[in-house]
Amino acid sequence: MRFVPALMIACLAAPVLGQDLGSGERNFAIHCAGCHGEDAKGGGIASMILDGEAPDLTKLAERNGGVFPRAAVVFQIDGRDPLPGHAGEMPQFGPLFEGETAALKTAAGQPVVTSKAIVELVEWLEARQE
Repeated sequence: MRFVPALMIACLAAPVLGQDLGSGERNFAIHCAGCHGEDAKGGGIASMILDGEAPDLTKLAERNGGVFPRAAVVFQIDGRDPLPGHAGEMPQFGPLFEGETAALKTAAGQPVVTSKAIVELVEWLEARQE
């Protein structure tokens, strides 16, 4: 992915700052929609500067045999996943979401500890699966 200036990110987030959104939805709108689109299906405004397309995040469960890959999504967002992101390196957002910790369970029942903000973002994404 090419460098995305901080000013551009701030401009992309500006429309959501005054809205009453849940924290997962708000964080998606501010940090993710620029690439992944407001509907999480890809094609966000910043897609014109990406080396490839940002994936449709509403199809994560479908691409994983019908099971939403909670741990993989957490690890991609917080930077623990050592593999390159889609179409190149996805920025590591972990430091932006630092704060109160929380856990969510994988499909196998194992807890994944991360920040509360990431848990809320992952739960928001999971609710949008098609």
